[in-house]
Amino acid sequence: MKAYFIGGGIGSLAGAAFLVRDAQLPGRDIVIYEAQPLVGGSLDGALLANGAYSLRGGRMLTTDHYECTWDLLSSIPSLEHPGLSVREETVAFNTENPAHSQARLVDRNRFKLDVSHMGFSARDRLELLRLTEASEETLGNSRITDWLSPKFFESNFWWQTTFAFQPWHSAVELKRYLHRFMNEFPRIETLAGVKRTVYNQYDAIVRPLAAWLKGQGVQFVRGTAVTDMAIESEDGRLRVRQLVLDRDGRIANVQLEDGDLVFFQNGSMTDASSLGSMTEPAPCLTKSDSRGWALWERIAEGRPEFGKPSAFNASIPESYWLSFTVTCRDPRFFDKMEAFSGNKAGTGGLVTFRDSNWLMSVVLYHQPHFAGQPKNVQVFWGYALHPDRVGNFVAKPMSDCSGADILKELCGHLNFDLGVFEDAICVPCRMPYITSMFMPRSATDRPLPVPRNSVNLAFVSQFVEIPDDVVFTVEYSVRAAQTAVYQLMKIDRPVPPVTRHNKSLAVIFATLEKAFT
Repeated sequence: MKAYFIGGGIGSLAGAAFLVRDAQLPGRDIVIYEAQPLVGGSLDGALLANGAYSLRGGRMLTTDHYECTWDLLSSIPSLEHPGLSVREETVAFNTENPAHSQARLVDRNRFKLDVSHMGFSARDRLELLRLTEASEETLGNSRITDWLSPKFFESNFWWQTTFAFQPWHSAVELKRYLHRFMNEFPRIETLAGVKRTVYNQYDAIVRPLAAWLKGQGVQFVRGTAVTDMAIESEDGRLRVRQLVLDRDGRIANVQLEDGDLVFFQNGSMTDASSLGSMTEPAPCLTKSDSRGWALWERIAEGRPEFGKPSAFNASIPESYWLSFTVTCRDPRFFDKMEAFSGNKAGTGGLVTFRDSNWLMSVVLYHQPHFAGQPKNVQVFWGYALHPDRVGNFVAKPMSDCSGADILKELCGHLNFDLGVFEDAICVPCRMPYITSMFMPRSATDRPLPVPRNSVNLAFVSQFVEIPDDVVFTVEYSVRAAQTAVYQLMKIDRPVPPVTRHNKSLAVIFATLEKAFT
């Protein structure tokens, strides 16, 4: 038996680890194909040629919700702390650096707003309860605005920047978030339940996981795209018989035997992303530039059980935003920001500028944020949900802005002198499909991790259907991988269940108390 993974993101890395750990499949019989030079997919982080750092984003973790992720990381040794697993390393780091944001929301006058009260009206509470209790069948492919009135979006609860929801996104996905993270609701203004990794998640999760897999003999084939699959039908059952590879323009075929398995990362929220510079905005790319959705579109045609990619990738204006990474060689910005926010770097959360036309947020990570980062360098990250709008201090849309423009806009909101960014480098990053998973969808638009008529093909990504769990999390991809591996390999070990905090009376009472204050 051989197992082939298409894509080198966290879903594939996790799936390979579960095959080795729980299915006892020798690593030498596992192959991971990745078109990019590095594995890790959306969990990226890199030192650029000009000495600046770049990462497209960072995922928030919680010890109360990431059941499959912690199960996986408990088996992966830390690269820097011998004797500790990545899970133990992460828990220890957060014990030493607890999060408690003191500047979650900032207004146009640079006042830190009191967000301990939600500001709900009676109508807001009724509509939120109605949405929370509606069945997914009732919600269907409706949008959040179909269930909540315009005034709701002015409440303190509607911090789009916490989870990156937009009003036009899926009502089903918002409902799942409300249930999945209900125990975070009473402390949402401080983000006290959020956990961070020691470094960015490429260095903290991907590198140790990939190193462990290599030690087990897993084969990583980079610079290789899988462009097609030959799928045969046997009495209504579908089996992959061949993979078509493109290695820098050289086409090759891989024939599959009866026992071989294929795990496919269908779709990518960071597909077609691009980087700008201090002098140039990030280029506008689409799926036609990246070919990142092509394989899923090809195999799903005429096979509804493989999902419907167009439900997620057909409207870039509804799914894109821009992030930016700033590398500072002068401590003045960090010093002033820590003094303003009341949070030492790494202990706060997103600081959102409520009146920003771009709806801009920034977060100061614990330093160093990259392995090997020099002591005189500090790195922070930010993003904006409305990059198509003209800035408050820069007279053009963020989409047209260079890194220097973005720093000028940020200083305007903070009333900082631009000199705090002397010798800093800001790298803009455009991501046209970053919230494509949140797009309104029907129940069948996402395939199951293992479609019911599939013999040897599984899907491991953010675009599969897992009851009760929420997309835009590391956990979702890891759970998809664990579910697929256990099902195809018939492993007699349960996938860790979703923790149902929304069934706890204590959580329900605390949530109601918060909602009525």
